[in-house]
Amino acid sequence: MSALRKREQAAVAAVASHFSATWETGDGNAPDAYLTIAGTRIAVEVAVIEPGFAGPGDPTKPRLRFDRVVLRTIGRLQAGLSQAVPEGEAVIVTITAPIRLAARTAAALEDRIRSCLARRSAPVEVDDMVHGNQVRIRLVKGVPAGLSKLIGFVHNPGSDPAVLLELTQSLLQHIGAAAARRPPATFAGDRWLVVAHDDGLPHIEAYRHVGSQLAISTRFEKILMVLAGGRVETLAG
Repeated sequence: MSALRKREQAAVAAVASHFSATWETGDGNAPDAYLTIAGTRIAVEVAVIEPGFAGPGDPTKPRLRFDRVVLRTIGRLQAGLSQAVPEGEAVIVTITAPIRLAARTAAALEDRIRSCLARRSAPVEVDDMVHGNQVRIRLVKGVPAGLSKLIGFVHNPGSDPAVLLELTQSLLQHIGAAAARRPPATFAGDRWLVVAHDDGLPHIEAYRHVGSQLAISTRFEKILMVLAGGRVETLAG
C-alpha cells in the first residue's frame, strides 16, 4: 500500500484511465502522484470531500440561472469588489431569481458586502432581502491567492442556498490546502488538482459554475472532480 489512501488512489487511477495515462505515487511529501500523458509528466494533488459535507438542506440539484442579467450582475460585483476583499479570503453570494432591478440590486449588494468586510474579525454571514430578492452573503477564509474574490450564484427560489454556500466554501478551502503543497523545485511541469467526491453528482452544475469563476492563476492548470463509479468531470482548466 502506498502513502495514498484507497480513495485517493482510486481517484488518481480514474483520472489516468480517463486520459489514457500512466501514473505513480509521489515521494510522500508533494505532490501526491504523477501522471504521464504522451510523455509529459504532470504533478497531481488529491483532495477528498467527505460524503454528507453539506449538512442539512435540500439534497436535490440546485436550479441555477445563467441568463444575461445574471452574468451582468455577478460580473459587476466581481469587478467592484476585486480590490476590497483581502488576499486569502473570498465572498460567496447567492441571489434568488428573477433579478428585476439588476443595477440597483448589484449596487445594494456591493454596499452590504463592503459592510461585511469592515467587520470581518468574526465569521460573517448575512441573510437579507434586496429589492425583492433573497440574498445570502458568506465571507470565507483559507482561500489561495489568485482566485476570484467573489463567487456568485443566482438560483430559483425553491433551491436551498445553504447547499451552494457549503459546497463552494468546501471546494475553495480544499483548493487552498492543496495549493499550499508545492512539488520539488526541480519539477517544472504542470500541476493538476483532483477532487474526489462520491456525493458530488447532484451538485456538479454548481461545482462547474464555481470552477468557471475561479480565474485560475492559482498554480493548478486543471481541476478535476472524480465522482462515484470513477466518473471524471472538469471543473476548471
